[in-house]
Amino acid sequence: MGERQWTAADFEFDLPDELIAQQPTAERGDSRLLVVRGNDAFEDRIFADLISLVPAGDLLVLNATRVRHARFRGQRPSGAPAEVLLIHPSTDDTWIAMGKPGSALRSGRQVTLGDGITIETVEECADGFRRVRFTGATAADAIARFGQIPLPPYIAREPTADDAVRYQTVYAARDGSVAAPTAGLHFTTAILDQLAAGGVGVAMLDLEVGPGTFRPMEDGDVSSHAMHREHYEIPAPLAAAVAACRARRGHVWAVGTTVVRALESAARADGTVTAGVADTQLMITPGFHFRVVDRLVTNFHLPRSTLLMLVAAFAGYETTLRAYQHAVEGRYRFYSYGDAMCLIPGQ
Repeated sequence: MGERQWTAADFEFDLPDELIAQQPTAERGDSRLLVVRGNDAFEDRIFADLISLVPAGDLLVLNATRVRHARFRGQRPSGAPAEVLLIHPSTDDTWIAMGKPGSALRSGRQVTLGDGITIETVEECADGFRRVRFTGATAADAIARFGQIPLPPYIAREPTADDAVRYQTVYAARDGSVAAPTAGLHFTTAILDQLAAGGVGVAMLDLEVGPGTFRPMEDGDVSSHAMHREHYEIPAPLAAAVAACRARRGHVWAVGTTVVRALESAARADGTVTAGVADTQLMITPGFHFRVVDRLVTNFHLPRSTLLMLVAAFAGYETTLRAYQHAVEGRYRFYSYGDAMCLIPGQ
């Protein structure tokens, strides 16, 4: 029997709109945690229970990227509104960006932010991207004065001052992402301190989350999906920590799908990783052989998304669908500000 050809429809599920979290929990760490052991054992827990689930000697890997205040609301020359989202720096003080409406970001056109500061489109690139530059101020100044935190499209409200704090992890370090590594949003400093005090190793990498993380797959064979590219860095101390964990037969815990993609992109055959800086377009589908990651903490993801496919590859397709059905029936909160899953295979 040949390998199954997966389609986008295989990763569809029904989700009531009211389960899409529009706000974070009252306190960071108050979220629920669905623990999935092996194929069928589901446990309804709270996130702080993770402390008791990660044994001494295991290694917890976090994505320390920070969400850039990259969303700008401005005006076209006609006075009509326009929106610009910075993706990453380009060359010669320009940036790769996206915007809407697309007509507002045609070459040579400007979006006015205020106080004489504008965003001008220098070049129209592939896949709807633009190369833009700031006039009247540096990019850093414009970001500080006018940039907003770019909440995901399924959060149907404007960002608030609270989002500037809660849509960042407590360990976020360097600006670079347009979306948060949301599995990390549940962690408090106290939870991390208790894990470390219990003998759990904690290490960090950096993967810059791009807008492709929200893009659903088109109908048809998933092998035709163009996976988005993301930049990552694995520091030497993390590579050493993974090697030491492997040597002592501990487990490597990935906090979030971004950590999985970075670690598995840098994986060696022996389950260790290569330190360094690189880009990844790794698309993980059921049948993928995981060489580094043994355990996964993740949020609940969009239907037809590459993130849901990754979870199905890790936990098993049928198990993942059952877990999501359990979460819907149990009124778990979904997506970026929602609840979390802990996947422990083979138990």
